Amino acid sequence: MRNAFEIQGGKKLKGEIIPQGAKNEALQIISAVLLTGEKMTINNIPDIQDVNKLIELLGDMGVEVNRISRDVCTFEAKEIDQDFFNSEAFKTKGGGLRGSIMILGPLLARFGKASIPKPGGDKIGRRRLDTHFLGFEKLGARFDYNPETGFYNVDASNLRGTYILLDEASVTGTANIVMAAVLSKGTTTIYNAACEPYLQQLCKMLVRMGAKISGIGSNLLTIEGVDSLGGTEHTMLPDMIEIGSFIGLAAMTGSEITIKDVKYKELGMIPDVFKRLGIQMELRGDDIYIPSQDHYEIDTFIDGSLLTVADAPWPGFTPDLLSIVLVVATQAKGSVLIHQKMFESRLFFVDKLLDMGANIILCDPHRATVIGLDKQIQLRGISMTSPDIRAGVSLLIAALSAQGKSTIYNIEQIERGYQNIDARLKALGADITRV
Repeated sequence: MRNAFEIQGGKKLKGEIIPQGAKNEALQIISAVLLTGEKMTINNIPDIQDVNKLIELLGDMGVEVNRISRDVCTFEAKEIDQDFFNSEAFKTKGGGLRGSIMILGPLLARFGKASIPKPGGDKIGRRRLDTHFLGFEKLGARFDYNPETGFYNVDASNLRGTYILLDEASVTGTANIVMAAVLSKGTTTIYNAACEPYLQQLCKMLVRMGAKISGIGSNLLTIEGVDSLGGTEHTMLPDMIEIGSFIGLAAMTGSEITIKDVKYKELGMIPDVFKRLGIQMELRGDDIYIPSQDHYEIDTFIDGSLLTVADAPWPGFTPDLLSIVLVVATQAKGSVLIHQKMFESRLFFVDKLLDMGANIILCDPHRATVIGLDKQIQLRGISMTSPDIRAGVSLLIAALSAQGKSTIYNIEQIERGYQNIDARLKALGADITRV
């Protein structure tokens, strides 16, 4: 059986690790190169499947792509092959990549039309794309779904600025609407806009390209349409999900790890949530140093009630790290309630942790109570399959802390989001083999 990781757990790790560029920022930024015919240089690109597929897709569309190094790429979208959007190749490639929805805003803004296959992606429950489509419609786009071809054809020959109140603070939805609005006529106001650092990064880059955007970092964005945008250079933030994953990994395995260049100010409450689990860390320059600790004890609320960790739109805690928090809590002293509000099947990997000996009560599809083992009982290695990106890494962390051998199948899911993860963990002393 190919594509599995075999892990001998229970080893303490040690050393420095550099987080990759942010996956969720990359999908927006790389789509935005379609907004101009001028040269765009993008740095700190994560070398992962979802991002590489999007770059390949841009090349197929006629964008001149020049990969200078593994993490630096230049793009020139002078000419776009409009016929490509009705091809089987686009249907196959675009349909299998959830990030492909992000090219829609830029294409509508610059060319006034686009086609897109029904998007695919992760198996973590229904993820609505209505926010994107409703936003485009308010700007004046017309959608026509063809059930025979499975394509949406969109006419946006007359986009005009307008007031948009988003039904949810969707990061990709906000990004897509912003990219459509920057070249629309007149002023667009987006309220209940997502304000994640990744979205701020996109807006700042668009401003450098000549866009007029105010309110960056807040949930109220005002965009004055301009006629055209120029090229620029952009460097992506480190991936905050990776940083959180490595904090959890250090705690679970009792390891001394330094996470380099984390852009601490952009991490929001991520470090604080891990500190509430009892994990010690210190900021050294812009590095997070985590000392080796044999125990970590979960905080309770001030009135003595059980700590609850729930996800919320930024600046709340990101849903992408809840599975990591859940795994880390299994070896803490104390209990915590994990409340996953945004996706209904993200907690369904808990059965694998139960097989490993964790003490978890799955209350319903959204909530799990973890009763920590305080490292008195080590998890035991098992064979398991990764259901989605974040659960995959959580199970990988569990396996690294467990006694004996674990095998994780379906690691393509992990590799969609984490570049070269086995080699990077090996460099810290992990016993991980690809089989």
